[in-house]
Amino acid sequence: MELWWIYKKQTLPGFGVQADFLAGKVEGGRPNAGIPANARFTSTIDWSAAVLANMSLNQKRNVLSPYLTAGAGYMSSSANTNASNGANTGFGENWFVPIGAGFKLGVLKGVNIDLGYTVNFMKDRNFDGVNSLANDRFSYAHSGVEIALGRKGTSQLQNYSAIAALREASAAESAELKRQLAMSEEAARRDREALTAKYAQEMGDDDGDGVANKFDKCPGTDANTVLDGAGCALKVPAQIVREKIVITKADRKVVDEAIRNLEFDLGKATLRSTSNLTLDRVAALLVEKNFSLKLAGHADNAESVKTYLVSQGANASIIEATGYGFNQPIASNKTADGRQKNRRVEFTLY
Repeated sequence: MELWWIYKKQTLPGFGVQADFLAGKVEGGRPNAGIPANARFTSTIDWSAAVLANMSLNQKRNVLSPYLTAGAGYMSSSANTNASNGANTGFGENWFVPIGAGFKLGVLKGVNIDLGYTVNFMKDRNFDGVNSLANDRFSYAHSGVEIALGRKGTSQLQNYSAIAALREASAAESAELKRQLAMSEEAARRDREALTAKYAQEMGDDDGDGVANKFDKCPGTDANTVLDGAGCALKVPAQIVREKIVITKADRKVVDEAIRNLEFDLGKATLRSTSNLTLDRVAALLVEKNFSLKLAGHADNAESVKTYLVSQGANASIIEATGYGFNQPIASNKTADGRQKNRRVEFTLY
């Protein structure tokens, strides 16, 4: 038998499409069960053409590259047999399915020695001249040289797996990335340790004065020294002895009478003259005993009282006037009498 591989197109690194043309003679014995052992047949293939898929099975880069093929074909053949129940046939055309396996040995880049074995399953029960119940089949082994042609950039079935080469390249890139990541993690670890050591040194307290080293502008101070926020000894001012102020019941009575007699014009912060007499006594008390006075006005009248007391000789710096507006009423603001009561001032001596 003669075999020609006319064309093979590589579409992917591990997958190609090939066209086979076959011609020659197929000889065999005992073509079917029940036929005598000395029965022989010869089938002549005038021509055949088949299209096959060729898939490389390489898993790593090496010289040996196994592959599988499968496809479909059409042929013209005739049979000549000496079987008693056989008959010589004229040329007829039938479909067949070729399935094969083999391996390539890399000689050079793009040049391989190809060794393989193919089984052809005929869609014909009379390929060998004996009509049987099942379709016939025949097989053959082949050897040859595969030469890759075309541009350098085109895909070829090389003497190594391109997919495996891609895997190796990816593995090398992955290893390099892992190495760089490990180096980055190590550098980050060293940076963290350095920052931790720096933080521990800066936030430590070497002299035990309660102020961290980073903020301690006076290192070496004693632990029991009174310090300011910068860790330096605090200069304690001389103690000022103030005379104790004693407020008597009589003093409080003067203030209480002033509160009871305190009146304002309706809807205004103007003091009525009926309040002057008791306020004069409060002013005299502040001058005599140097008391401090807090005025809490529940409208806008606390300043009016302070102004009057100052006009009667009281020191303005010892009088504190605070206005609360109408937020703390003692009576209902819905009536004129209630609103008038709410326009009050509370006195506190201290």
